[in-house]
Amino acid sequence: MGFKRTIEDFTCAHCGAHVEGNGYTNHCSRCLWSKHVDISPGDRAEACGGMMRPMALEGSSPAYRIAHECTRCGARRRVDAAADNLPETLIALANNRGTMSS
Repeated sequence: MGFKRTIEDFTCAHCGAHVEGNGYTNHCSRCLWSKHVDISPGDRAEACGGMMRPMALEGSSPAYRIAHECTRCGARRRVDAAADNLPETLIALANNRGTMSS
């Protein structure tokens, strides 16, 4: 199944920030955490619902990707960093130097 654009605002379950969605938003722009709610991007069909911890910043400017791991089931996903992500949060994640093997 392909990408399904789902426009929705949400309150981050990790830090409590209000996030305005644009149909491509899948993580908090402040803390970079996400929720494991999709099987295919935007479908909201994943029953897990666990929190997706940001583990590493991968790639190079301007094509950074955030590697996430679900704290409930261990699923791993990579998503594009967004223009509205806080630079200091991205820098802190990059300094973490964590990596995810495929």
